[in-house]
Amino acid sequence: MSGSSTSSGVLSHKKRQTLTRLSALSLVPMLPTQVLASAIHALPRAALIIGNSAYPDSPLTNPVNDANAIAGELKRLGFSVDLQINAGHATMNEAVHNFGTNLTRSRAVGLFYFAGHGLQLDWRNFLVPVDVRLDQADDVPRQTVDLGNLLNSLGRAGNAMNIVVLDACRDNPFGSEHKTGRGLSQMDAPISTLLAYATAPGNVASDGTGKNGLYTENFLKEMVAPEARIEDVFKRVRLAVRRSSQGQQIPWESTSLEEDFYFIPPAEMRKRSQDELDRLFAQELAQWESARKANEPGPLVAYLRAYPSGQFSELAQTTLDQLLAKQGERKISIANTEKNPFTKGTASAGEFRVGDRYLYRVIDLLTGIQSREFTRVVTEITDNEVIFNKGAEITDILGNPRKLANGRILGPNQTYASEYSLGKTWSTRFETTYPDGTTSVIEREFKVVAKEAITVPAGTFDTFRIESFGRRLGFSTRIEHTYWMAPGKIARHIAYNAMERRRNFSFVNTERFELVSFTPGS
Repeated sequence: MSGSSTSSGVLSHKKRQTLTRLSALSLVPMLPTQVLASAIHALPRAALIIGNSAYPDSPLTNPVNDANAIAGELKRLGFSVDLQINAGHATMNEAVHNFGTNLTRSRAVGLFYFAGHGLQLDWRNFLVPVDVRLDQADDVPRQTVDLGNLLNSLGRAGNAMNIVVLDACRDNPFGSEHKTGRGLSQMDAPISTLLAYATAPGNVASDGTGKNGLYTENFLKEMVAPEARIEDVFKRVRLAVRRSSQGQQIPWESTSLEEDFYFIPPAEMRKRSQDELDRLFAQELAQWESARKANEPGPLVAYLRAYPSGQFSELAQTTLDQLLAKQGERKISIANTEKNPFTKGTASAGEFRVGDRYLYRVIDLLTGIQSREFTRVVTEITDNEVIFNKGAEITDILGNPRKLANGRILGPNQTYASEYSLGKTWSTRFETTYPDGTTSVIEREFKVVAKEAITVPAGTFDTFRIESFGRRLGFSTRIEHTYWMAPGKIARHIAYNAMERRRNFSFVNTERFELVSFTPGS
């Protein structure tokens, strides 16, 4: 675990001072995202591409084709490319070493791509050269390239960003006697890295029957889409591969990138005006509402292609999952990572059940004084909503609030995500209508920043910690929320810190919600 949190109910004087300083700092203007992106795209670009097909006992059809195609496209996109075809162990090690040295010297944005056989052993991942001869499990680390060592080498280079793409999740050709797992093992991306697999950890991908493998075929299409953020490129690839394979192959990514990267950047990096943002949001909201009401996959897929990281993408993904499951898709799942030391894991949002009973207490973050307790009981569940206390409170199936007990009505929002993993980010924008008829628009950004144990009156839970920052448009109100989720255990939050302050630093809200008890429904 990366840390722990306990529930004392009272913030110490030192913690209150720190909280106040951090809140004040959060109002200081940050370096604009477009400036950071411009700086990234002023850097050189370098790639190492390896395609291994000619395995003596288990040849593959497409990796050489895939590597040649990726190398050609990257050259057209301004990358200097080292292309290695059917590389043996010594050649792969030398190429990786030279690549790290090049990145150290040039500080280039780095991209590593491997197509071929890959395998996992004891939670470690290995990329397989064409001259491998595996007679026993001990041969694996000696004769292959350890992905962990490769990532460490890239990390030591000190360059701004690395992208690692592995189309290496084929069936293990070396026999079960070597005790290697299926596919690749899950790993959390090191700092300033995006790590992409052709399919979910613990699963295998087909080599394909066409000119390119299914994953690389779609990667080639999406990487040349103008003005597409790197995360959106891979989200579109994931969607396309899933639909083409009917859910039997779903690519996976882990990211720790702090800046945007574009294969083809916008001609001009600029900050949009509020009027422009409002207009674009209205267009997105209209497409989401249309997709939601259509009750079929096509419009949802179209929305997710148009807005891979949209204000409703978590909701769209969940709705698509539901519809495809009803149509018979047997979606693959990520292998269990409970004992894996190289990842904090990935967990899907929890499921509500009729009869679930949650008791919370509310504490003032500054004084530590408990103000009240309240109970929420799931009394009904529909296809789209979870109804608490016979309608006093209503959420969507992820737990995102739509009606609060105090009478507020919230538009479609994604405070809670469809799944959680370290480094995941998302955003939301929605309108709140108050009992007196007035409205406000809220914008928030979220990031999963840690996996940690937290102790509340209900017990100790292994949780994902999510930090959120945002604003209430037109009110100069800064929103700073932190919450802890234990998906798979409890569908609602374990604890929730809600801080809101005005520009003059006066507090609007300083509440902490803690789970006192939970009784599952039947």
